[in-house]
Amino acid sequence: MSRFNTRGGRPAASSPVTTTGQRTVTHEGATAHLRDAKSELFLLAVSNFVSQDTFYETGGRRDDRFTGLVRQLAADDPAWTAGLLGWLRGEGNMRTAALVGAAEFVHARLEADRAAAPGQTAAEGALPYSNRAVIASVLQRADEPGEMLGYWTSRHGRRLPKPVKRGVADAVQRLYDERSLLKYDTDSKGFRFGDVLELVHAAPSPDRAWQGPLFKHALDRRHGRDESIPEQLAMLRRRAKLMSMPVPDRRALLRDPWDRTLLDDAGMTWEALAGWVQGPLDAAAWEAVIPSMGLMALARNLRNFDQAGVCDAVAAAVASRFADAGEVRRSRMFPFRWWAAYKAAPSLRWAHALEQAIGHSLANVPALHGRTLILVDRSPSMFPGYGYSTPNRSDISLAEQAAVFGSALAMRAERPTLVEFGQTSNVMSVPKGGSVLRLVEAFGQIGGTDIPSAVKKHFDGHDRVVIVTDEQTRPGWLPSNCSGYGGMRETQIDDLIPRTVPVYMWNMAGYREAATASGGGNRHALGGLTDAAFRMIPLLDAGRDASWPWEQQGPSTGSGARRQS
Repeated sequence: MSRFNTRGGRPAASSPVTTTGQRTVTHEGATAHLRDAKSELFLLAVSNFVSQDTFYETGGRRDDRFTGLVRQLAADDPAWTAGLLGWLRGEGNMRTAALVGAAEFVHARLEADRAAAPGQTAAEGALPYSNRAVIASVLQRADEPGEMLGYWTSRHGRRLPKPVKRGVADAVQRLYDERSLLKYDTDSKGFRFGDVLELVHAAPSPDRAWQGPLFKHALDRRHGRDESIPEQLAMLRRRAKLMSMPVPDRRALLRDPWDRTLLDDAGMTWEALAGWVQGPLDAAAWEAVIPSMGLMALARNLRNFDQAGVCDAVAAAVASRFADAGEVRRSRMFPFRWWAAYKAAPSLRWAHALEQAIGHSLANVPALHGRTLILVDRSPSMFPGYGYSTPNRSDISLAEQAAVFGSALAMRAERPTLVEFGQTSNVMSVPKGGSVLRLVEAFGQIGGTDIPSAVKKHFDGHDRVVIVTDEQTRPGWLPSNCSGYGGMRETQIDDLIPRTVPVYMWNMAGYREAATASGGGNRHALGGLTDAAFRMIPLLDAGRDASWPWEQQGPSTGSGARRQS
């Protein structure tokens, strides 16, 4: 009888998030697995909102674990770590974690260089990117050069090494313009634009004739010099003209449709507009500023639009932007942000457009063939409350994020079994052609976390299993008749799911402890707050190896992590 040359056989595939073979226990006492340093850092980085507590881990402890791993891997594999940091701020869209990681990466390498033998540097020749380029790669918004300096000086002192200065200067040249000056150069910042320019000595770009006058004006603003605004800075001059108007005349200006372009031409954000009119924004004010608002700002203000009475024509224009796949992709909003907008909106006039937007933001979710068991964790550790918090605790819990991913996968799968679980579990109805947002609404909260019991109850010869969870399961128990003795023994996932069936553990919280081994043998770990990792499932299903996401896509023009002199 043939044992290996069979129609049902599949090639063995490997995935990057790998366990070491060492064991520990989950926070709930089940046997757990330890990951290697790269895998632990990756899963933590893609879920870590810096300084935020989680159910099982304080913000300070998470931050220490994160910086410790970055510093370790800056020495052990600097090229891999530089690639992670550039991708993290780019496609990964994790702003603060990428910034902190880049600062600690550079600090660790500079310390290693100082400790190296004379005439040598640590890991000489191992890094295809300069420290300067790593700093520049994570600074993608105009307020981030000041954020980098704020973090560095609070953590490592006022002395700025040359790679930090030069990396920040590169970013300043790329990011500073009139609109960003008006938006981010405020008195609330510890490092104003002028402070950054003085500290890093950024030179204006030779192909931006207006940038030299802009830099000079930023310095004048910082030091309170009453200099006139240079002629080259037309947006700043328009803003000054608006600010000189008598307050009683300002609202009247917003009601003239021919004058509404003045707001965008003057770099007026919706936040600044409230200060300019010196009062709440009414329908006319919102309708005047909405055309210049970004997608994130629009999604966050739907309640304000409804309460102010924004007209249906303007609402339809907003909805058309939500329905634009290209605009949604360019916004780089996390999928759960669209769920947050839907949950906060008072009226249903936004619902269809928000359903389209969340669909566009989940474009990487595959249409999996066959039967797929999808288990979504709804235990207390996935929710905020009871004196603890979760990442992004102000609006969307890990449980809701997990429900978004699980629902999207179920809606596109050929034959899904969608289950919400905790200590008990329930099968969810998945209507063909239904709404992801409505499906997310149907989830509840269930006490405890028991992955083995959910698997035992619902696995029934499925082609694959996807578990969206923080992995901190309780032990599952099965009767044991080993050596003729009765009793109970702890149950592992491998006791319940054959090795021929792929299991994909989607880690939502970045904890150190893994509920199952991963990296091969049809056991794989995924992570992140975007749908990017879903691209790995069809590859691994087909027996093809998967690599780190920045290695899959090749050199990224967005990362900026290139060697510079």
